[in-house]
Amino acid sequence: MPTDESRMSQPRYAGVPTFMRTPYQTDLTDLDIALIGIPYDGAVTNRAGARHGPRDIRDKSSMMRAIHHVTKVNPYALCNIADIGDATFEALFDHDAVVRDIESFFARVHKAGVVPLSAGGDHSVSYPILKAIAKDEPVGLIHIDAHTDTWDEFQGSKFMHGTPFRRAHEDGLIDASRTIQIGIRGAQNTSEGWDYSLAQGMRVVFMEEFTQMGVDAVIQEARRIVGDGPAYLTFDVDGLDPVYAPGTGTPEIGGITTIEAQALLRGLRHLNLIGADVVEVAPPFDPSGNTSLVGATLMYEMLCLLAEVIADKKAMK
Repeated sequence: MPTDESRMSQPRYAGVPTFMRTPYQTDLTDLDIALIGIPYDGAVTNRAGARHGPRDIRDKSSMMRAIHHVTKVNPYALCNIADIGDATFEALFDHDAVVRDIESFFARVHKAGVVPLSAGGDHSVSYPILKAIAKDEPVGLIHIDAHTDTWDEFQGSKFMHGTPFRRAHEDGLIDASRTIQIGIRGAQNTSEGWDYSLAQGMRVVFMEEFTQMGVDAVIQEARRIVGDGPAYLTFDVDGLDPVYAPGTGTPEIGGITTIEAQALLRGLRHLNLIGADVVEVAPPFDPSGNTSLVGATLMYEMLCLLAEVIADKKAMK
């Protein structure tokens, strides 16, 4: 079997694509971090296409290398990491069944003591992930997005990509006082989502405040809000300006730049993160492949964060 080092040194166009060119395995034994695809976009309100995100992110992630150029973290030296494939579905057009399928998949990962890092899929998938990994106690949430995703329903459905964190809060999966939503912007037909987040005590950083505060101050605010407790990290690529990520379901101009996003993620080092995801990469809307490359790079940044957290916990035992 090839080693991680030999696999990384192979030509990027060779081999079967997996996330970050990690080994593909379904056995969770001795695994620290599981890289997972969730090819589902049945909960979008407009532009579908994020179902193709995991496959294209896998392809573009072949461009990732091992050692982080700023932090010098090599996640593969710190942790056992593998691509365990995609969440599978028994009834793809049944929203309730989709929630159960994703929750079941991630519950198996969580039970094995493995930390999930996922690529969506639309943002609805974060809700069943949280149902699986935060069922014992509410967790903090760092949510980077153009939208709060705390609507109640759309066209009569309470399960869609604009409602995951309202559902998660109602179910006691996230602690509103330890939740921060970063990059929020764009006109809405109703203020319902903004109002709900603010009324429940979530910290909402609208894009104008982000620009005024600067990345370093936002990092400090996120660290203050989340504190030392367990937290989940979720990044919707529409939080970025569409000049950097046009391949997404609900683009909003005036967003975060890619270098700001990288700095923001790097500022979250050593927080007690229990999982993370990158969502809403919709390759059909970006034939250049750049959005998928951005998604893969953000996923690598998150991989470094999670690997350090796990290494920190191992060192304390």
